[in-house]
This record gives sequence, C-alpha cells and structure tokens, in this order.
Amino acid sequence: MGIIGESPVSGRSITLASVPSQRRIDTFLRDSVYAWRQNEPDICDFAFGNPHEMPQAAYVEALSDALAPRNEQWFAYKTNEPEAQAAAAASLQRLLGLPFEPADIHLTTGGFTAIPLALKAVADPGDEVIFTLPPWFFYEPLLLEAGLVPVKIRCDAETFDVDLAALGAAITPRTRVVIVNTPNNPTGRIYPPSLLKDLADMLEGASRSNGRRVYLLSDEAYNRIVYDGARFHSPAEYYPYTLLAYTYGKTHLAPGQRIGYVALPPAMPDRGALREALAALQMALGWIYPNALMQYALPRLEQFSIDIGELQRKRDLLVDALTGMGYRLQSPEGSFYLFAHAPIADDEAFVDALAQRGVFVLPGVLFETPGYFRMSLTASEEMIQRSLPVFAEAIAGSGQAKEKAT
Repeated sequence: MGIIGESPVSGRSITLASVPSQRRIDTFLRDSVYAWRQNEPDICDFAFGNPHEMPQAAYVEALSDALAPRNEQWFAYKTNEPEAQAAAAASLQRLLGLPFEPADIHLTTGGFTAIPLALKAVADPGDEVIFTLPPWFFYEPLLLEAGLVPVKIRCDAETFDVDLAALGAAITPRTRVVIVNTPNNPTGRIYPPSLLKDLADMLEGASRSNGRRVYLLSDEAYNRIVYDGARFHSPAEYYPYTLLAYTYGKTHLAPGQRIGYVALPPAMPDRGALREALAALQMALGWIYPNALMQYALPRLEQFSIDIGELQRKRDLLVDALTGMGYRLQSPEGSFYLFAHAPIADDEAFVDALAQRGVFVLPGVLFETPGYFRMSLTASEEMIQRSLPVFAEAIAGSGQAKEKAT
C-alpha cells in the first residue's frame, strides 16, 4: 500500500504533463475528431508534416540496400559511423560554405534528440533559455525536462522575425542559450542575414557584459526546404558559438525514420571540450545514436530530397486560393507550413468547425498564438482541392470573406 497522499509519479512528470501546449497536443492526438478520423481515406489532413503519398523509390532503395549485412558486425552497437559523419559534414559545407569536419557531426535519433543533447552540453539546471513565440510546441517540455528555465518572447508580428528589442530585454546573467528556428515552424519565415548579424552582435555583447557566454541553438530542421530559389543562411555563419540541430525526417518526408545530428561550426571555440561533452551525453541519455541501418543509408540520403518544387506549387495554390477568399497570411519562404489568421477570434472553434467537415488543421493556441491556424503543405493536391470549398464556406460564415488582406 502506498503512503497516504503520496503521488505515484515524479514531480517532473507532473510538471511536464501540465504544460499547456503539451496537454493540448496530447489531447489532439488522443481525444479529438482528428484522433478518431485521421486514417479515413476521405479527410483532408493538414495537421502535421506527415506523408500522404507513397515514399520516394530512392529512399526505399537506400534503406533496402543498407539492410543487407556486409559483415558479422553489421548490426552491432554503433556510435557515430565515420562514413555518415563525413557525408553530413560535406553536405553542410556545400549548403553553408563552412568547412565542417566529420568529427563536428554528432548523430542522433532525429532532431528531437539533437535539441536536448545540444542544450545539456552547454546549460545546467536553473539556466535560462530564450525562445520566440510562436514556437515549435516541444521546446518548453524539453527545457523543463532538462531543468532549464524557459523564457518566451513574442516575434515581430509584421515580419515574423525575432524581435531583437524584446530579446535584449529578456537576456539576464542567467541566460545561457537562445533558440532560433529557421526556416521557422510554424511561420515559414527564413531569417535574413541582416537579422542574423545583429543577433550575433547582441549575443556577443551580452556575453561580454554578463561575463558568461550565451550560446545560440539553431534548429534547422527545414534548412533544405526553401522556396523561390532562396539562399538559406544559418546563424552559424555569423556567430561561432552556435550549435546546429538538423533532422533528415523533413528532407525526405520520413519522420518515422529517426536520424539527425548536432553540428559544431568550425569557428566554435573549445570545440574539443564540446565534442567530448556531446559524446558523453549521447551515451548517458540512452545511447541516442541512430540505428545502424539509418547510418549506413545516410551517404545515399544526402544525394536527394523530396520534391521542393512540388511543395512550392502547393504553397502557391493554397496562398492564392486562401487570400482570394479573404484569409490573411504571409507566403512562407520555407518549411512545410502556412500560418494564417483565423477568421474568428476563437481559433479552436474555427478548427473544430473545419474538422466537422473533414478538414484538419492545428489551432494557434498550440503555438501559444491564439487567433491563428497552421496547415501543412505535405497534404496531397487532391486533399487541397477538396478542402477549398470548406475553407470558402468557413470564412463566408464568419462574415469576413469580403475583408480581404491589403
């Protein structure tokens, strides 16, 4: 018999379960119209960045080829396979023009584990970590699990950029990390070089004035998902104290196959100490290296991606159609998502009304930004076409159909 009044679970788990965004996403996944209907063939599913068409043949072939064992150690314990590290480092060199070394690449089970690995390498319990709203909805739970203190600032409402004035006001002597996400989920914004340079100057100045280094964690899950021929720029190009988190689940639209990494830029001071810290944490966090199969496949996975042109065509179709109906939104520069104003103040009620018609999007409250909704471009074109009359009826019913964005 348990002690009277004693909770059977830890205080940490109670805290994590009580995070509003965590609680809402859990409810959405387990107890919502979407949870009941997500596998029905006639719905229009814009909720998450999941595939809705068969995977690329090249992806299947890469995994199939890696499955055949070459020796008796093929499925033995793996840490960071040198061939995988070299392929990832070469890819980053091509993308960013920086001479990453294979040893700078610390392979993980997706970006989900890359983020807490990077945080725990440089921050101790009680340290403050700043991130911008609207956020990826798992930043706060990951921070709390690590014993870190989330500090939230609101983005620039007009541009969706990091509000540097708000960031400067939020930095304290306890600030250890600032998280940026570019291309951004959910807004689709790619932060421009001018902003990244000013951000680097601000963090360098804050580090000097506080006598303690402020690190930058750049969440770049979508750094290959950019539109209109844009050149992606990473904060690592401007601030040497940047830890870069990446996942291949977006590049190949295969989020269930987990592989990603934390990368240290070549100009990072004390790289040797950080390499050792990351290696120790990878083991202590539960051997969070990717499975052998994914590491063997990685050199081939670096040779191709999903069809970015197709995503851009779907973006253009939706942006043109929705703005024509009167929805207010900015065309995303990258990522999988559109982030639009809901036509009524209660975004959850709006999302529920769409769900009753078989169209599923996420409400802004999941991103701590009421009054918006997010939809994924990974929906099939057939879903998009079937959804448009529903979106038209929804905004007409709200009375805002004629109040088109200017």
